[in-house]
Amino acid sequence: MTLSDSDPHTIDPARSTALSVTLDDGDLHVYLDGPSDAPALLLIHGSASSARSWDPMVPLLTGSHRVIRIDLLGHGRSAKPDDLGYTTPDQARRVGEALDRLGVRQAVVAGHSSGGAVATALAELRPGLVTALVLVNTGPGLDAYLAPQSAAIAPDRWPPDDEQIRGFASSGFSRPGYEVPQELLDEVRLMTFHTLTATMMGTTEYLKQRPIPDRLATLGKPLLVIFGEDDRRWRSSSAADYRKVAGAAVELLPGLGHSPILEDPPRTAALLLAFTARQG
Repeated sequence: MTLSDSDPHTIDPARSTALSVTLDDGDLHVYLDGPSDAPALLLIHGSASSARSWDPMVPLLTGSHRVIRIDLLGHGRSAKPDDLGYTTPDQARRVGEALDRLGVRQAVVAGHSSGGAVATALAELRPGLVTALVLVNTGPGLDAYLAPQSAAIAPDRWPPDDEQIRGFASSGFSRPGYEVPQELLDEVRLMTFHTLTATMMGTTEYLKQRPIPDRLATLGKPLLVIFGEDDRRWRSSSAADYRKVAGAAVELLPGLGHSPILEDPPRTAALLLAFTARQG
């Protein structure tokens, strides 16, 4: 595995770096923002997304953290091999290997949507690496899933155009007037149909095997759960399922949907920062 420089990210060029980490099964694209000696905060994106989905949050977090974002394999600017499966534990393993290469020994890990499942799997595989977890609109189990209200994308229409992607993503947002940024539409087109569907299947299988609150209850990690109250993909009332984790904090955000990190970054960042400050 090797590490090489890439083009710098544009959020704050003076304190931002983009790297490519080469693993045995493909390169992972990594963004690093904030002071190199600050506590590490890893942000994991969801399916059909990329590290860019956290862009609005990053400037709000770098005052106190070294913010690390990774394009999961099959997403963003990372490799997209079509001869691999994309199981949640495999994605978590790759993230752990990338952090090893970056010299990160401990981190608070935050995941949005299915990224929260990857964060949980990382804590299961590498409990010494993950000091605390933040899950943002991560469904606790399949019984909390709402019937899809988004238009599906067919394989014979890949890569999709902007209108198709907006239809596909429509249930991911509930704030009135919110429009998905063009750069995130472009990130979806970087995927292949295989990486899109295989990642979603991987999340479904992970949830089938065991609900996330049951997994976390045995780990003993500090936990913050943030949920947009108007989520159209997962029942927001299901956030209460996480209360079975001892000491878990659960925050519901009225007026927001499945993607608080994009719909209201300041409100979401305030909760995250208050939580990380308590971890000492």
